[in-house]
Amino acid sequence: MRETLTDLKARQLYQRRQGMVEPVFGHIKEHRGFRRTLLRGLGRMQAKWQLICLTHSLLKLFGQR
Repeated sequence: MRETLTDLKARQLYQRRQGMVEPVFGHIKEHRGFRRTLLRGLGRMQAKWQLICLTHSLLKLFGQR
């Protein structure tokens, strides 16, 4: 990683990644403890992910009060 960040173009590209969607997924996985699921099937997993995203958004809104 140190070698990657020595190049100016690579460093600018890496800095742009911070503004992308990736940090949200990392935050949900790290701080909410969502690492694995016991559900099977795409529909069930999508429903669970939507519930996790909903609670994440609600907790962010509640924290701003």
